[in-house]
Amino acid sequence: MAGGARTRAGIPPDVLDALNHGTRETATLVEGLALDFALLLAAAAPSLPAAELTRVACGGGFVARMALAGSVLRDPLGPEAYGSLAQHPSDTVRGWAAYLAAAEPGMTPAARLAQIRPLADDPHFAVREWAWLALRPHLAAALPEALGLLQPWTAEPSENLRRFAVEVLRPRGVWCAHLPALKRDPRPALGLLEPLRADPSRYVQDSVANWLNDAAKTNPDVVRDLCTRWRTESADRATERICRRALRSI
Repeated sequence: MAGGARTRAGIPPDVLDALNHGTRETATLVEGLALDFALLLAAAAPSLPAAELTRVACGGGFVARMALAGSVLRDPLGPEAYGSLAQHPSDTVRGWAAYLAAAEPGMTPAARLAQIRPLADDPHFAVREWAWLALRPHLAAALPEALGLLQPWTAEPSENLRRFAVEVLRPRGVWCAHLPALKRDPRPALGLLEPLRADPSRYVQDSVANWLNDAAKTNPDVVRDLCTRWRTESADRATERICRRALRSI
């Protein structure tokens, strides 16, 4: 699986078959985009009605289909749906688990974060992305509370969890709706970035820098001032790398 296919035509038939039947993880985004949702859904939930398979497979763009898949799987899999999906060999199915958790009604932001935590720390890069994409709308809807809940995550030993704390509330983000409140004024969320200004992980550094680059598009002076202070207070090479990347668009 090392390397993985870079084009759809480059995916060997046996690899695509394994991806479609949930016995193999994707190695690249191309492989994830190429798999057949209907086949994978049927493998993960054989009792799902054919009409639901078709509805999800034709449910719009890739992110929309991920969310729809997660929302329809609870009933056919029963109360153990989240646990079975979250432990599945397929990274795409584990991504559905994230959306299933997000679709559960009545959960507090704290409970959602606790449930999504294993997926936010998943070994597979794609599952970690689905984890924050699925939870983002819920945290954005309770922004002050979410910022407080995420603060301890910035001190986690796992770089994946530290990165999640930043990525989930990027003002602009990727493949997701923007957060108007943080585009207008990013300062309420800067407390999440402060503990990570010299983080040793490039994975985290890139997320912090991208967060600030997002903010700089509407609040360049806030980001300039922050980077000036960070550079004054910290001579760490990680801080310099973050600031350089944060300021790349202004």
